[in-house]
Amino acid sequence: MKNDTLNLYTYHNLLFPYAYNILGSAEDAKDVVQEVLSKYLKIDATVKNEKGYLITSVINQAINIKNRQKKNLSGDILLPEPIATEESDIALHLKDIISYSLLILLEQLNVKERAVFILKEAFNYSHQEIAEVISETKENSRKLLSRAKSKLRTSKRPNNTLKRSESNIYLKKYIAAIQDRDVKKLELLFTEDIQIVADGGNEIKVLRNHTSGKSACIDLMFEVFKKFLQHQEVKLTEINHQPAILYFTKGKLLSCLVFSIDDNEKIYRISSIIDPKKLINITEHIN
Repeated sequence: MKNDTLNLYTYHNLLFPYAYNILGSAEDAKDVVQEVLSKYLKIDATVKNEKGYLITSVINQAINIKNRQKKNLSGDILLPEPIATEESDIALHLKDIISYSLLILLEQLNVKERAVFILKEAFNYSHQEIAEVISETKENSRKLLSRAKSKLRTSKRPNNTLKRSESNIYLKKYIAAIQDRDVKKLELLFTEDIQIVADGGNEIKVLRNHTSGKSACIDLMFEVFKKFLQHQEVKLTEINHQPAILYFTKGKLLSCLVFSIDDNEKIYRISSIIDPKKLINITEHIN
């Protein structure tokens, strides 16, 4: 048995981003971290590199679970579970959470390509370190990263990293345009190829899972606002390091809109998370 010197809280914060970035699910990531820590506490032998051992265990456990999930995927629209990163300056481990736009794109990759990409790009691992973690050769690590970047190249676009104060001003423009049904103002905010993706999970039926094009997206957002959002309380926040709007009714979080904004300060994607199970983590951590 391990002694009490193992700081479970510190290790949970350290390990969580590795699992979450691979899985795209906060709840699954928590389960992985908890399982790895529980098993580690029962090991009798002394582990020289405790931190390295735990990180490697979490990464490989997350890879195994993601592989199983990929095999059982349905044809439904599934968005990643959002993480509130508003307090990333205080909770430093949140800085390692990757952006929401990138999480969506990573679904194009197989699980090992995703793991290598995350370890290299998010955690700055060398190919030798990656090879040791996922039991691959150094050369295979390079090939996996090359394939991952090639798959992402056609669809990846740079996100505008607006400061918090700037993103709040931007979101207020969006809210005002929706409230006033101002088509011209929304046209100025949206790219021509804007997409809106909605995920209601198994509990909520959304108006439309996927909508693309400026005109269709404007019509949809007007309809959604009129039917569901106009009487809800609004909070501007940051989700996975991107501007987001939360909608509440009597203190209950009902929906989350995450905005992907390009270098021209145009919205090219709105991810609408309505699935109550995916909103739990935000409810627990938002101020």
